[in-house]
Amino acid sequence: MPAPETPSRVHAVTDDALGHLDAVGVVEAIASGAVGATEVVEAAIARTEAVDPVLGAVAWRAWERARAEAAAPRGGFFSGVPTFVKDNVDVAGMPTLHGTDAFVGRPAARDGDLTRMYLATGLVALGKTRLSELGMNAAAEHPRLGPVRNPWGTGHTAGASSAGSAALVAAGAVPIAHANDGGGSIRIPASVTGLVGLKPTRGRLAQDALLRRMPVRIVSDGVLTRSVRDTAAFLREAEKVYRDLSLPPVCDITRPGRQRLRIGFTTSGAGRSASLEVVEQTLRTAALLEELGHHVEEVAAPAPASFPDDFLLYWGSLAAASVVGGRSQHGRTFDRTRLDELTHGLADHVRRHLPRLPGAVARLRRTAGVSARFHERHDVLLSPTLATATPPVGHLAPGLGYGCVIERLQEWVAFTPWQNATGDPAVSLPLARTADDLPLGMMLSAGHGREALLLELSLELEQARPFTHLGRSEPV
Repeated sequence: MPAPETPSRVHAVTDDALGHLDAVGVVEAIASGAVGATEVVEAAIARTEAVDPVLGAVAWRAWERARAEAAAPRGGFFSGVPTFVKDNVDVAGMPTLHGTDAFVGRPAARDGDLTRMYLATGLVALGKTRLSELGMNAAAEHPRLGPVRNPWGTGHTAGASSAGSAALVAAGAVPIAHANDGGGSIRIPASVTGLVGLKPTRGRLAQDALLRRMPVRIVSDGVLTRSVRDTAAFLREAEKVYRDLSLPPVCDITRPGRQRLRIGFTTSGAGRSASLEVVEQTLRTAALLEELGHHVEEVAAPAPASFPDDFLLYWGSLAAASVVGGRSQHGRTFDRTRLDELTHGLADHVRRHLPRLPGAVARLRRTAGVSARFHERHDVLLSPTLATATPPVGHLAPGLGYGCVIERLQEWVAFTPWQNATGDPAVSLPLARTADDLPLGMMLSAGHGREALLLELSLELEQARPFTHLGRSEPV
């Protein structure tokens, strides 16, 4: 008997306690007494169980813990709202597996710094979400567990290392989930699954010690949501728990800004140009911004010619550090031979080009100044989030070999790494669709610490071109 065909679109939105609500909507429903935290968490568990057999997004289930927390929810604005945490940060009592089979995970003794801040907002963690091995790949495709699939088109990737979180939010299992971004892994999955994904300014949110010690702090944590107001509310509430005093506060962004902005747009990223389809959609977004009264002009991408090679070498050094130092990081069970071909290929790339690494690091550190000078002339940079349409499952499978996967990665991920190097904020918004009717994100970035400006502009665009979400007519 043939296996049942996988549906092309999958969601779990139904007439339960979560309904069509975003995270702020759930907060309001709980506060009004229309639903209780226990009902909401049970609905999220049921939804996750309905879609995860197809999506493959969950790394660790903590249903009973979530039920106990829902029965006596902690305080905070998001008290009782269900969420997931990406499986590369520590949550007490849950193993941190980093998307790999190279070691045996043990339950974390305590929450990491990011997790403490994240859950202090009141969110209830149902478990942890899958990622690509060590967060290195732009598609989560595990040789044993299989791929994390896109709920908009299950033959396609859910994108980057925050794929599990994105798949569950886009499918309606939870309204908000943790993500982090070292080369685009908040913005890439947001783009391909029709979500809002904001990478905050470097230092905006609390961060685990290992990431704080990086020579170039390219990783930022954040959330994936279905509405701009959810992302704005999360940053507002996180700021109450942790605040970097060197950055201007985000505060409470609830409406579009009145200032008309100087917006530059580009369709050329880090050494690559976008496809014709993506260029066309970017031009449409630029035209919309102009219709809204902003000054819009085409500009050259600010990244210097050396940037793609420098970023790849530094990215590879993170993989090399895991290959060489895996036992000290993950314990005696670590076995480097169980790492995938992409991780080994990145480490080999670094070994071959090691003398160039100090220069690459120095140039990456100088990108903040390059970006600051660009934003003296332009308030915002518009670009596509990704250079081409969403690839199918298997297109970035590590088993294809390092050379093939890296070439395909650089062709697709040409725009997002720039803000990881500069530390500037950037947001992907679901403003476009591809020819095969999959979401296509448009990215807006601003100067250091200017999340408030990005959120105001994002709210304006959301009102002008309302976002489409799964669940209005498609069956599970």
